[in-house]
Amino acid sequence: MITGINHITLSIADVERSFTFYSAILGFRPIAKWPKGAYLLAGDTWIALVADQHTRQAALPEYTHIAFSISAQDIGPLGERIRASGATIWQENWTEGDSLYFLDPDGHKLEIHASDLATRIATAKAQPWEGLTFFV
Repeated sequence: MITGINHITLSIADVERSFTFYSAILGFRPIAKWPKGAYLLAGDTWIALVADQHTRQAALPEYTHIAFSISAQDIGPLGERIRASGATIWQENWTEGDSLYFLDPDGHKLEIHASDLATRIATAKAQPWEGLTFFV
């Protein structure tokens, strides 16, 4: 039985550029770095950055993205740091809770989100969208 996410691996074009973005801008904790990659922690989540000659050249048009949890008091300062880094904002927030949707240096779609699943479900129950079914 699957018990959770073990790690997330992202293909990157430039180890130093991505390592700096994820550690200095986003504040992930560095664990290891080598010429072709790095390991960092986002809270308890292991993030692997791996140099790959086939790394995308731009963001994919689909909505797929990775959202990282952040406290309500920290989202403002981190959001300012992300914007100041020159990261592209790929979407404005339209959901409950504060969010910032941005691209990493390789076009991976990321989000910082100051809310949780319980709040999302409570909001959806109060204002359900068409065809919504709950299982819990």
